[in-house]
Amino acid sequence: MRIIRDTEFVPADIRGAVAAIGNFDGVHLGHIAVIETTRKTADALQAPLGIMTFEPHPRQVFQPNGPAFRLMNAAAKAHRLEKLKVDHLYELPFTPALSSLSPREFAQEIIVKRLGLAHVVVGEDFFFGAKRAGKAADLQEFGAEMGFGVTVVPLVSIGDEEASSTAIRKALGEGRPHDAADMLGHWHRIDGVVIQGDQRGRELGFPTANMSIDDLHPPRFGVYAVLIDVLTGPHAGNYHGAASIGERPTFGINHPNCETYIFDFKGDLYGADISVALVEYLRPELKFDGLDALITKMHADCDQAREILKNV
Repeated sequence: MRIIRDTEFVPADIRGAVAAIGNFDGVHLGHIAVIETTRKTADALQAPLGIMTFEPHPRQVFQPNGPAFRLMNAAAKAHRLEKLKVDHLYELPFTPALSSLSPREFAQEIIVKRLGLAHVVVGEDFFFGAKRAGKAADLQEFGAEMGFGVTVVPLVSIGDEEASSTAIRKALGEGRPHDAADMLGHWHRIDGVVIQGDQRGRELGFPTANMSIDDLHPPRFGVYAVLIDVLTGPHAGNYHGAASIGERPTFGINHPNCETYIFDFKGDLYGADISVALVEYLRPELKFDGLDALITKMHADCDQAREILKNV
């Protein structure tokens, strides 16, 4: 997959693509519906398949001091889209200049002039342009006028609930990873680099791979049964484990992170890229009176996680 960040210099050989437009946070089933519609249109037109998204997420620009909300960072999103066999990812820098474009200016300057798209696909809840003034119907009018096609895809529902990033955040915040997975179409994952931790887990007999969750929507704090993909390094592969997400209250109040114990694993993962999939919420964070009680509970957590993951 080719990532284009400088839209001032889009190569001539990729103009005429068919692209879906949106933030695609989480790449959930609603996004998949948009992408698959885009794929069918691209195949019919014998054109490349593209995704147009924005970095940083507009909400990070307009609400810089707001709570973390992203389901995945830019690298994880790109990795997921690559798995879906997207040809081109247009990762537009969300700058004040871009955010100030009117809906008409966005269509003319970005879609037509800079990217030269032949066709665009959006969800029916799509808004664009300064102050989100443009709607999907406006985009269709601009397309007819400016010479690009537009397809609007209906929203996807799972049961009585729309598959949306907001609904997925709610499910994760309530410790319902299965419900989040139903809307995502896959397990929710925390992706990142293994960093140096306090090494308390090693001292307790449970060495963990520590990851930052800064800038990500935090799932409900507690212990989870997890699947782990080690993506880089000599230990690359797939593993089972248990992860603790939160502030580690037995040791005071600490900066939230994700600590993952990988079953039956020996090796050094510092600096490796890993992906931790949340499968089952086991229990909330607890403050233990001493290390013996904590260790006993950790053994019980791991036994429970092993049983759950046998059937995954």
